[in-house]
Amino acid sequence: MPQSTRLGRHVVIEDGVSIGEHVVIGHHSVILQGTQIRDHVTIGSNCVVGIQPAANERMRKDSDAERNLVIEAGTKIGNLVSLYAGSTIGETVFIGDHASIRENVQIEEASVIGRAAIIELNTTIGKNCTVQTQAYVTGDTTLEDNVFIGPCVSMSNDKYMGAQAYSLKGPIIKQGAKIGNNASLLPGITIGSHAIVGAGAVVTKDIGANTIVAGVPAKKIDA
Repeated sequence: MPQSTRLGRHVVIEDGVSIGEHVVIGHHSVILQGTQIRDHVTIGSNCVVGIQPAANERMRKDSDAERNLVIEAGTKIGNLVSLYAGSTIGETVFIGDHASIRENVQIEEASVIGRAAIIELNTTIGKNCTVQTQAYVTGDTTLEDNVFIGPCVSMSNDKYMGAQAYSLKGPIIKQGAKIGNNASLLPGITIGSHAIVGAGAVVTKDIGANTIVAGVPAKKIDA
């Protein structure tokens, strides 16, 4: 471990962890085997980093679950955060307190994951995205660059809610789109680049580029 590392009290670091220069880890945090932490990363207190996912017979299993968690340089992680193995957190990302990021997630540089936001497995989040407080990004979702997700937005990836076979697919949100507070996005929809979804809207169908929608179900409105 580099001499520049600063550890809080009662930090646990398992074997096989890689830590770069000038890393700060807060009190009572646990860094699990195989985690790779690059230079100038800050991790808050009471975090668990590098969790290997578990499942029962009804839950799908990710074939990439045994890969390592990678946290790139300059990223800042708040307190009480859970990060799973098999994901990559890009450079200068910010992750707020109480957030949870599952396995096989890619978050690219300079994105912000808000307080208590949940990012489910097999999700890609591009550069300079914002996912605000208590937003739920379902599994199998794609956010392209510069996407804004407002507080308490909810997404789903199972059209039949487990009642019949369905290939799980979350929303695809194109570059620069903005989703307002408390909006709900149904499985498999595409929201076009620079589209705007109003607060509280329920999006059931694809939304074209540069389109503004609002309401339940969401419909196009004039600016």
